Amino acid sequence: MKELREIIRDLREDRDLKQKTIANYLGISQQTYSNYENGHREIPTWVVVALAQYYKVSTDYLLGTDTSYLGNTNLKNPYLENITMHDIIYDIQKLKRNERRDLIKYIRFLRHSDNT
Repeated sequence: MKELREIIRDLREDRDLKQKTIANYLGISQQTYSNYENGHREIPTWVVVALAQYYKVSTDYLLGTDTSYLGNTNLKNPYLENITMHDIIYDIQKLKRNERRDLIKYIRFLRHSDNT
């Protein structure tokens, strides 16, 4: 199970945000925020609540007790760089059945290799 510091780093990186951007939102220094992500400083409850609001996720998700959050739910918003989930789904739907099956196998492989 991922730690809080890893989850907030992943959320920030998935959105291509800088630590400074999140630190400014929280009203803290970039160094303080960096210490949260690196595990050098305990993350206060108010920061967990503020980050949950910022990323539109539950505090349970941030604390690792609810893993149902699937990421960006607006299909037209940029998901990664200039690519939207709509673009990704559209591209997947154009694949042949066996190609979709291979894609799912690859995604599962990536998820498994990330946990090791």
